[in-house]
Amino acid sequence: MKIVLLLLFSFFLLTGSKLWPWTGPKPATVDFSQKLRTWDGFGVNYVETAQTRDYKTFPQDYGGFSFLKESDKQLILELFFGREGLRVNLVKMFLDVWHEGLTIEDNDNDDPWVINMQGFDHTTTTKGMIYFAKGGLNLTRSWGSDLKILVGLYGPQPWVTTQKFIRGRDLNETLKYEFGEYLVSWAKYLIEVEGLPVKYISLHNEGEDYRRWPEDGSIGGDPADDYNIWMKKEILVDALQWMPVMLAKQGVRGVEVASGETTNWYRFGHWGYADAIYENDLAVSNLGLITSHGFSALDQIGPWFADWRSVGIDKIREKRPGLHAWVTSTSFGSMDPFFVADMSNNIYSAKVNGIIPWATTHVLTQWVDPDPNSGTCISIFENGTWVVEKGYYYYKQITTAGQSGTGVAYVDCLASQVYLMAFSSNGTPYPDAFVVINTVSEIAKEVQNLEITIKGSLSVEFNGFRTSATENYVPIGLFKVSNRVLSYTAPPSSVTTFYGI
Repeated sequence: MKIVLLLLFSFFLLTGSKLWPWTGPKPATVDFSQKLRTWDGFGVNYVETAQTRDYKTFPQDYGGFSFLKESDKQLILELFFGREGLRVNLVKMFLDVWHEGLTIEDNDNDDPWVINMQGFDHTTTTKGMIYFAKGGLNLTRSWGSDLKILVGLYGPQPWVTTQKFIRGRDLNETLKYEFGEYLVSWAKYLIEVEGLPVKYISLHNEGEDYRRWPEDGSIGGDPADDYNIWMKKEILVDALQWMPVMLAKQGVRGVEVASGETTNWYRFGHWGYADAIYENDLAVSNLGLITSHGFSALDQIGPWFADWRSVGIDKIREKRPGLHAWVTSTSFGSMDPFFVADMSNNIYSAKVNGIIPWATTHVLTQWVDPDPNSGTCISIFENGTWVVEKGYYYYKQITTAGQSGTGVAYVDCLASQVYLMAFSSNGTPYPDAFVVINTVSEIAKEVQNLEITIKGSLSVEFNGFRTSATENYVPIGLFKVSNRVLSYTAPPSSVTTFYGI
């Protein structure tokens, strides 16, 4: 009884305590000398063929470039990859279900260890995605940077599942090497034919979620469900042991295997995927990158709960210190500062080295049923028009600061509504930079007065750029550091980036 009363009293203290007004500036710290980890960059993902069960009647292009004229495509590429654009460093390229026919008679040959590239169609369902990646690569290299590409399985060729239909749930384990060959052939094609710098292969896309099929696996889900396969932990760990061998045998050099992409970091740890990898020394040794989607749902205690815990990443790093981790999909939410704060949590709580959000261009009418993650950078319409969304400008505040090779730097702030992120130059040509994210809504009209202590930077002046409810990445002037302190008043619902001079 005493314990119950104590818990009730503690609950009252937590929920009933008054918060007194605080008019003075709140202290914060950005310490560029404390490098937490090397940063690989932010990225983009062109999602093309994701759901269609009949490509002839519905040649789906969610990314939307098939609806645009050439000049508009080039303008959009500049917005993402140009020197004055987002300057992203990472690209994710899906492998859909249509590249090797629908039945085993469409198999390229009988030996999965010897690829017959003529037996695959790697272009019909991927034209926009390849155009996007190649154009982006050319632009990125034109101003002296480069891209790293991860190819990720959306769904396998249907005939390698026991159900033998699109979005079949279970891998036929007697055909596991055909499954592997499918991924290897995609990477090989992109490297050797399209000249793209593929660095990683990911073995599944939210494949941990067995509940996306009926218990008997008898149907492939609803037509609105995007492609998938149930990637059991045991199958994943097995594949991590032989996939590098297959890559080497096929002459695909410099490509490493990622851990697959659970829906969120909570599941990667709590559902046992990280532990399963950790327990197999060969799987750990072969792992080239830790990956997961980074969706969060703190308000949904139950089956959709998700947070940014680093337990799984920490576990694997016990055996592989410094192994990099990427978020390979996450939501733009309502295209406001909250999604930027979410990315800050992925960086500082999950401890990742790179982030690629979900579909950075889209045509909403090309998605079967409403897309639950409808935020984006650029919306395209089937009539050939397009618009730059608010998500683009908020995203630009962080992509331009966190360039490849910079270092994630230590931050703190004595205000729970304010999130910070910082990137040290770390020997790159890019300046020390930090970001202030005020998540207080425009309706509340609550500014945040901050006194930010700057440590470990040679810069004594910082250029400021801001996106808010009424601004789109606008310059806001020069800010001087006086006695190691930069003073700043952050408007509500704003994200501000400071670049060292």
